[in-house]
Amino acid sequence: MSKKTDFGYQQVPEGEKSRRVAGVFDSVATRYDLMNDLMSFGLHRLWKRFTVEQSFVRAGGRVLDVAGGTADLARLFAGRVGPQGEVVLTDINGAMLRLGRDRLLDAGVAAPVVQCDAERLPFASGHFDCVSIAFGLRNVTRKEAGLAEMRRVLKPGGRLLVLEFSSAWAPMKPLYDAYSFAVLPQLGKLVAGDADAYRYLAESIRMHPGQEELKAMLERAGLGRVEYFNLSGGIVALHRGYRF
Repeated sequence: MSKKTDFGYQQVPEGEKSRRVAGVFDSVATRYDLMNDLMSFGLHRLWKRFTVEQSFVRAGGRVLDVAGGTADLARLFAGRVGPQGEVVLTDINGAMLRLGRDRLLDAGVAAPVVQCDAERLPFASGHFDCVSIAFGLRNVTRKEAGLAEMRRVLKPGGRLLVLEFSSAWAPMKPLYDAYSFAVLPQLGKLVAGDADAYRYLAESIRMHPGQEELKAMLERAGLGRVEYFNLSGGIVALHRGYRF
């Protein structure tokens, strides 16, 4: 009997989750950036800038952006590492990756773009100074396997950065839940033509590990000095861990 995993509030066979997630992102890819701006009131740009600032990446560094989609982080990292550095953009979804590639080229960034699964990264061990994943870990079928892979490709002393929706502070939860389950699907229907995709988003956030649980997962994956930063009242958290 095949193992089950979450797809929003549903339990589905592990082999089926990646197919369903692909369908979500194929559906919303062309409106993904616009929806991010609308549903976060532009705050996602500040969260991502904070992530890059906390990476300690310097000129000449090597960065891997996993599940990087439309390349928001990759473009910011490219500005930090400069022409002597390396930024690699990956995503499992071809539609999202094509948009990310085009945005990098439009920004004058010639970066490698690789379609691959976060659970099976096609890179040498110990190659990168920093690995990032922003709002992508929720969609990884076997999160522990993905985190272990991200640790594997880090150099000793390298940093893993996980930016993800998390557990909001208790006083905010009633309003946040109302927004997530009533407003977001309707916004998704109006702007992206897909209410179900944004209903899945709200459900997947609630199923994702909270701050302390995700910290423990990073530690089990072999990361050290793991810490997290709550952003916007814990709606989003940035976790950072080191490979030693």
